Amino acid sequence: MKKRLMIVVAACACVCAALAETVFWKDASPVTLDATKTFELRIDKAAKTGDVSLLIALSAPVDDTFCPTVTLNGVPAIEETHAPLATWLPGFDATPIRSPRETREIQAGYRYAFPLSALKAGGNTVALGPAVGSPKLHALALDVDPTGEIVVENDDFRLVVGKDACVKSLIVKKTNEECADAGMQLPLFTVTQDRPFHNEFKLIHPNKRTVCPATRLRRNGDFLYVGFGHNLYEAQVALKTAPGYVAFTLIGFAVDRRPTYDYLRMDLPPVTSFRIQLPVKNRANFGNWLNASWDEKAVVCVAGTSPHPDVDHEVRAGAKILYAEAMAGIKLRGASAALLAAPGREAFLDAMDTLEQDFGMPRGVKSRRSPDVQEAIFHLSGPSLPGDIDELIAYAQQGGFKLMTIGYGSLFKTVGSWGLCGNYDWRDSFPNGETDLKAMLDKIKAAGLKAGFHTLHSHIGLQSRYVTPVADPRLNKTRRFTLAAPLHAATNDTEITVYEPTTDVVMYAPCRILQFGGELVSYESYTTEPPYKFLGVKRGAHKTHVVAHPQGEVGGILDISEFGAPMSCYADQNTDLQDEVAAKIARAYNCGFEYVYLDGSEGVNRPFNYHVANAQLRYWKLLKPEPSFGEGAAKTHFGWHMLAGANAFDVFRPEIFKAKLREFPFKQAPITQQDMSRVDFGWWYFFSPSGGARPTVGTQMDMWEYGASVAAAWDCAISILMPTSELKRHPRADDILEMMRRWGDCRRRGLFKDEWRPRLKNYAQEHHLIVDAKGNYDLVDYSQIAVGDGQNPVRAFVFSKDNATWVVYWHGSGEGRLRLPIVASAATLYDDFAGKAVAFEQDGASIIVPATKRLYLKTTLTRDAVERAFAAAALLGK
Repeated sequence: MKKRLMIVVAACACVCAALAETVFWKDASPVTLDATKTFELRIDKAAKTGDVSLLIALSAPVDDTFCPTVTLNGVPAIEETHAPLATWLPGFDATPIRSPRETREIQAGYRYAFPLSALKAGGNTVALGPAVGSPKLHALALDVDPTGEIVVENDDFRLVVGKDACVKSLIVKKTNEECADAGMQLPLFTVTQDRPFHNEFKLIHPNKRTVCPATRLRRNGDFLYVGFGHNLYEAQVALKTAPGYVAFTLIGFAVDRRPTYDYLRMDLPPVTSFRIQLPVKNRANFGNWLNASWDEKAVVCVAGTSPHPDVDHEVRAGAKILYAEAMAGIKLRGASAALLAAPGREAFLDAMDTLEQDFGMPRGVKSRRSPDVQEAIFHLSGPSLPGDIDELIAYAQQGGFKLMTIGYGSLFKTVGSWGLCGNYDWRDSFPNGETDLKAMLDKIKAAGLKAGFHTLHSHIGLQSRYVTPVADPRLNKTRRFTLAAPLHAATNDTEITVYEPTTDVVMYAPCRILQFGGELVSYESYTTEPPYKFLGVKRGAHKTHVVAHPQGEVGGILDISEFGAPMSCYADQNTDLQDEVAAKIARAYNCGFEYVYLDGSEGVNRPFNYHVANAQLRYWKLLKPEPSFGEGAAKTHFGWHMLAGANAFDVFRPEIFKAKLREFPFKQAPITQQDMSRVDFGWWYFFSPSGGARPTVGTQMDMWEYGASVAAAWDCAISILMPTSELKRHPRADDILEMMRRWGDCRRRGLFKDEWRPRLKNYAQEHHLIVDAKGNYDLVDYSQIAVGDGQNPVRAFVFSKDNATWVVYWHGSGEGRLRLPIVASAATLYDDFAGKAVAFEQDGASIIVPATKRLYLKTTLTRDAVERAFAAAALLGK
């Protein structure tokens, strides 16, 4: 840290005369610099390494320019930097000084850098050459930093940055791990302008997006001051040091307008973004969502403390640049990011938990440490609530579920999936609204279940009151257009002329909708040359009122959902529509729900990296109590603090179920684990076997057991859509629910063995959870075998256990009998692996076994012989 070896001296002497003057501080009368002045500044001992700088505090009329020649012991300054006086000397009264004539005077701080060789022990002579005008000197200060480095540290880590602003080291103290790639010579900060604005710079450089790396850095207490290779401004960054993290907050930019920008009519500096960045060595894990590089020796993370910064990384050879960038138009001044570094995962989560509490963020760490986040979820689908809640609770308990998700459509009136989103009017089955919902949720809680709420917080239904008959101005528009000619209410316009180019407007049929005022208008095509026109126009789309629109009215293309029919559009996140809609659905959550699924989260404006999480947060903050965890359809960096469960996948039909699990959630699980999170292997839908135009084998035990096993391999949860109609129709519902209960019970009781995990991660091998005679769970590898001609609904799987060959089998859609060419003496049939014996018929050299629920056949035959026997099986009637 910089140490000020000598602050201010009280006596000064002219080099060529005996005249003595005082260097004044604060309230003392200032010295007018109307001629060359020399001052003697004393230090006890000269530093051997480091930087030397002279600070000069003065005030002057705004039309004066202070341009003296400054030397230290006859050595000229090698660099000059200026900024508002209070930036350099925070103790100085920053109130503008006025002369007797009320002429405003500026207060300025000047910093002059000298080579270390210019410094001497004892007296040091500073000479200020003639100054233009009549500036008044307030203070001199001589700074010496013997280290030449700036250190930011807490009990957990130590960040070292050079005076040139380049990162030199980041050490995790407990493990002494060096985490920074200092060889990259990366500055800790950069600033970006859309183009140069200072006139001379603008004439020198191309007018394009310009990134200015930090070239100098100094520290004054809990503030960093960042320079960028020019004297136009400095960034001021506040530091907050706490256990496990250091937060950096951009306070603003110090600008001495008079010599730099005072002639420009603008608020300055014209900065579009400000970035903090760190070159971090690669480690075994990298959380792309969390923005953390980690292993059990060290974790380094650059995180936003709000949704506002753009947090991401850039890949380099053997390292990554972790950064957080404050963006103008979102939040520049006041935006903050934190550096976290810790010795391993749990220590990091402790630090992140502290950060979340200190900054009032959602409790993402607390969620991840909750047992709820790994529980399987019984997701209601198409129920008639609250009438059938008792039946649904019974099914959930039978399957060992602890969580029950209820969709908004079970509580509020819906049409065409999302068509009424935004209205959120209670269904007729909830005549007393919140009162009826609270009673139902109390019943769920009394049954030992926690209820979660599934919503689409950013969607606005195209049949809702926000769209028809008068479209709300707060609906999002993806492109803006200005009417070049008026539209009349009494005419049936087929063209709309606009000023802006129409190139690349949306042409997907359901999304060709314009909004002007409260009217929606469809179009068929457009011209690409002036005059720009939309053609094939039909007024009053989606039953909106046709009204007149004057020339110059601004409208645009309605941001219609890319999913479904479609039946919804999106709220403009730059308005209060999101808050208005969020309050409506929060009233339901606050009746007793305990976790949330934030569906449709991708339905927001650009930039998505900000609006996705911010829209979620605007809803989240209204939920009381805070959800124990959240899941969502889309995630951005700040969403990590809400979506401890990450996302669930959409439904896959039984015929492709296993393949799609391998293709999507199984591939995502190890990626999400690097974000210290789990993925949801759902959604699964409970299909009953059926024929008809789109026949299906239906959901079968082996399918969901495969899903449960590969999810368990990564400590992940599942969500299952459970319609009562399908549960009632499926002949093997009881067996499937019992299988699910066992997997949940095994995990919940801590009986899931570590040695199982590598086996389960081999998704090419299927596994089956059994209960032995002592009531202990065990895991066996099993494989599906052919049954007869392969056209019958019997499913069979073979495994070896206790020196015997076993087959677990069942009828997938009903009941029957199965003839097997196995002698009776070689087989025993059980209702469970360690269950009761089940009788079967003997038919010569064959046996006839029941084909109904799940049964276990134990044989003394070899595995090959058993497979041949089942391949030769015949399915008989009841």
